[in-house]
Formats: sequence, C-alpha cells, structure tokens
Amino acid sequence: MSLWQRPLKILQAIAEHTINRFRLNSLKGFVSLFLAGALLSVALAACSGGDRSNSSAEAPTANPAAATNKDVQLTLVSFAVTKAAHEAIIPKFVEQWKKDHNQTVTFKQSYGGSGSQTRAVIDGLEADVVHLALAGDTTKIEKAGLIQSGWEKEVPNNGIVSKSVAALVTRAGNPKGIKDWQDLAKDGVKLITANPKTSGGAKWNFLALWDSVIKTGGDEAKATEFVTKVYKNVPILPKDAREATDTFAKQGQGDVLINYENEVILAQQKGEKVEYVVPDVNISIDNPIAVVDKNVDKHGTREVAEGFVKYLYSPEAQQEFVKLGFRPVDETLAQTKEVTDKFPKLKTLGTVADLGGWGAIDKKFFADGGVFDKIQAQTKR
Repeated sequence: MSLWQRPLKILQAIAEHTINRFRLNSLKGFVSLFLAGALLSVALAACSGGDRSNSSAEAPTANPAAATNKDVQLTLVSFAVTKAAHEAIIPKFVEQWKKDHNQTVTFKQSYGGSGSQTRAVIDGLEADVVHLALAGDTTKIEKAGLIQSGWEKEVPNNGIVSKSVAALVTRAGNPKGIKDWQDLAKDGVKLITANPKTSGGAKWNFLALWDSVIKTGGDEAKATEFVTKVYKNVPILPKDAREATDTFAKQGQGDVLINYENEVILAQQKGEKVEYVVPDVNISIDNPIAVVDKNVDKHGTREVAEGFVKYLYSPEAQQEFVKLGFRPVDETLAQTKEVTDKFPKLKTLGTVADLGGWGAIDKKFFADGGVFDKIQAQTKR
C-alpha cells in the first residue's frame, strides 16, 4: 500500500462511520455528513494528483522554449556571398515558424571567408548552424568535436543546400578579350581572385582552373604549368570573395575577376553594369549546411536549428536561392523554364568527387607545402 493509499483508507472509514451514525433528517446529521463528504473529496483529489512518480512518466517531455513560447535566438555563420540569400529567406522562415509553433525566432548572423569562419567556430564562435563554401570546412568543425559524424546524411543531397559555378567578370567591353580559362594565362592580363588559404570561394577558383586542363585532356604537369602562369598574373590575394569583388569593382584593380556566378547575377539585379563569361567547362561549387550539435544542445536550440535547415530545402527557400543567382539543388526545379533561361548551359561540369574528395584535395593542393604553396613560391608580387 502506498503512502497516499493509507490515509485514504482511514478517511473512507471515518466517512462511512459518520454516515451511519447521523441521519439526514437532523441538522446536526446533515452538517456532519456534509463535512465528511468534503473531507473525502479532498482526500481523493490529493491522492489523484499527489503521486508524481507515476504521472511524470506518462507526460511527454516538451521542448522548454516551445512549451512556454519563449523567444529563441539562432546564430547562423556563413560564407560571405550567401548574405543576400539568407536575408531574403530568414524572414520567411521566422513567419512560418511563428505560425506553426507560436514562437518568435531571431537570428544573429556572421558572414566572411569560409576558411576564416570555420576557424572562428572551432575557436569558440558559438554557431547553431553553419552554411559554408565547401564540405571540407564543415568536416574540420566535425573533427573538432562540434558536429556529429554523418551530418551530411541528416538532410537531402548530402548536405548541399546551395550551389553555383565560376564566372569570369571583365571590364566594360571586355578589352582583354577574355572568353575562357586559357585567356587568364596571357601576358598583360591581371586577374583578381581571393586567397585559398582563407577563402573557400578561392579554393573553388583554384580547382576550376586546375580542372579546366584535366577535363580537356591535359595531365597534372600541364595543369600545374597553366595554373602557375595564371597566378603570376594575380597582383593581390584578398582574404575572401567579398573583398576580392571590392578590390576589382570599387578599387578598380585587375582586368578580370573570378567570382561566383550568383554574385554576378545579384550585382546585375542591383542595377550594376557587369559583363561576364561563364566558361562551359566548369566546376560545381557545392555549399553544405549543418547543425552544430554541441552548440545547439548547449543553447537548447536544436529543434529550431533543425527546422531552419529543413526549411532551406523547401521550394520556397530554393526559389529565393534561384532568384539571387544560385543554381538549385532540386533537379525538378532545375528543369523549369525559369532556371534554364536564367543560367547558361554547361558543356562539362566537374565535381569534388572527380578530384578525390575534400580530404585528398586539401592535402594535395592547400595544405602547407602543397601544390598552391609551390605555385606561390614561383610567383612574384
């Protein structure tokens, strides 16, 4: 018999004794009967609500913030060129989440070179969600113990939520006659591209140059020779894609800029007069999204963070990516007239997998003493 059952038995006995002793036809009996019944009711209520050991096991555990409709703040850390897309998508997500969960979500946002952002997260920038320029950067955060392994399998398309290709931006009228990658190695051509040591976008630029030789039948010796000639034409290495764009567009340096196709399209949408070429031998610039497990568990924001990541794959969010110049990850959307009219068709599209994956790529090309460092040693600035 439980602790609460013993007094219940006693109270029941008292009530029964009182009822038998007093009759309803006397005022004294009526009052006594009433008091006995009230006492029994209190006892029953106490017994039904007092045994917390059973009731707590049956009640589902709710998210504390959701249960109280407490406002939630997410920290999004991303690479520089996604800023416009996220600024268009986030208000739509906030509105939808409020409608579905009656909870207000606010965002702290940080944008910069993908490599720099990766190091900042590893060093203590408490991102709930990271949207980086390349999967290799996300893997570094995973290896630091902040993201659980298998993150790319938690969402569609192996974690890739946005993608683009490389474009060659020229001066008005294209006075240097830039038509393809090979033109970047010509004498007298000054190229602006960011530093692959700090910028994920610059890594893509390097790989696009390298792969343009491999995809057209050249070997690694030819690729090394070509890329070395190109980097001899690079007068400055800005830290990220945004700074590279400013160097070219605002400071007037260089004859040609390697940039994301989406950045060029966005500039045109803002009314800027931008001339560019998209080489038909190109590389798929794939950008992953991931929840930073250690941080969301610390902040209690996992539900909202996972909801935001899921929302980025929705047709509404993907349409916003397309509007702002990103090529869609959804193949159904990719076949629509809106997309095929917007983006030039490519002859050959290389991938990271073609080059052995990011582990092999970073070790071969971008690690200390790798191909990029050797090429840099042969260039003079």
